[in-house]
Amino acid sequence: MKRHSMRLPDLGEGTVSAEVIAWKVAPGDHIKEDAPLVEMSTEKAVVEVPSPVSGRVISLNGQPGDVIAVGAELAVFEVDDGATPSVGTIIESKDTHSASQARAATAPTAPKPAIPKPQTPNTTALSGRVMASPATRRRAFEAGIDLAMVRGSGPQGRILALDIERARTAGPGITEIPVIGVRRLIAQRMAEAKRVAPHFAYVEEVDVTLLEALRERLNATDGSGATRAPGAPSLTYLPFIVAALAQVLKDFPQCNAHYDEKRNVILRFAAVHAGIATQTADGLKVPVVRDVAKHDLQSLAAEIRRVSDAARSGRAKRDELVGSTITVTSLGKLGGIVSTPILNLPEVAIIGINKAVERVVARDGAMTIRRMMNLSSSFDHRFVDGFDAAAMIQALKEKLEHPADIFG
Repeated sequence: MKRHSMRLPDLGEGTVSAEVIAWKVAPGDHIKEDAPLVEMSTEKAVVEVPSPVSGRVISLNGQPGDVIAVGAELAVFEVDDGATPSVGTIIESKDTHSASQARAATAPTAPKPAIPKPQTPNTTALSGRVMASPATRRRAFEAGIDLAMVRGSGPQGRILALDIERARTAGPGITEIPVIGVRRLIAQRMAEAKRVAPHFAYVEEVDVTLLEALRERLNATDGSGATRAPGAPSLTYLPFIVAALAQVLKDFPQCNAHYDEKRNVILRFAAVHAGIATQTADGLKVPVVRDVAKHDLQSLAAEIRRVSDAARSGRAKRDELVGSTITVTSLGKLGGIVSTPILNLPEVAIIGINKAVERVVARDGAMTIRRMMNLSSSFDHRFVDGFDAAAMIQALKEKLEHPADIFG
């Protein structure tokens, strides 16, 4: 038998480190080559790292929330002599059993991937056995904590000192949720955006009565004139708004841009790559629809659905989550009246869609009912002047209030 040391591989795009999100195995488990080993989070996405070999897991480096450098040891396996690992280093061992005992005596115990839930019964305790060191038992006794009510995060459910600390600080009725992975990246990016970019907010109401009539008419057919099949996806406002935005940005290229802080230059893009802010179980992700102007309305709607569904299900590829030049965000029916979206750096503009409702408005000197919707937008005031921001939104409003112009 041989030992195989797996190093964290380069996960692409110049990644120098990645954060451990969740281990799929524990020390002592057997794993097949290419089976999921661990979920790691980079600055761009959460990726699943497979095992490079088949064998028994000897040790794992890091627990959820820990950041591992590329090239650092990630895991150690016990493999057959004839195995040819795809990544890592083979460590020869004349006496595998003795080497295993020696390693266990000198190496730190790697924790299991599960994040402990405070005051949740220890599964090993139910069988009459609680695994914990004397020091851990003493700490639990001094804190007045029943070990049977603590879920261990060590190998085979062993209770570690950190489990006692979590149980002590959490208290009854309180659940600790580590801020790791996508949620931590969101927190860091949002804080950075508000810290470095002076946000200029602009809100305008739009009469979408004609747009709603067009949307309903198109939803009644399948695009070729035939009646739309029951259950077929219907058009929302989003593809109309994204299509109109792509046209408007031709006249306002300063809003379809990135600020490269390292080089201190503005990058203006000829093509519009729209980021579609999407709520997922892991938090907010921004999949990208590329070259919006190349799509007709139906294909644009289909592409928005495709990238959004991929982001929600965790199937989005890395290149589908980067490269947007401007972001559109909407809470749908929860859109409220006004919102203040935060910029998706390095972009300089973001368009927020609020809910559409029927309201009584004055029109041509008379009171009438119209379908109204607000656009709440934010701009990086360092690079987009207030006049230009307002003019861009007014041009977008004009397109949406006369939807035939979107396709003209």
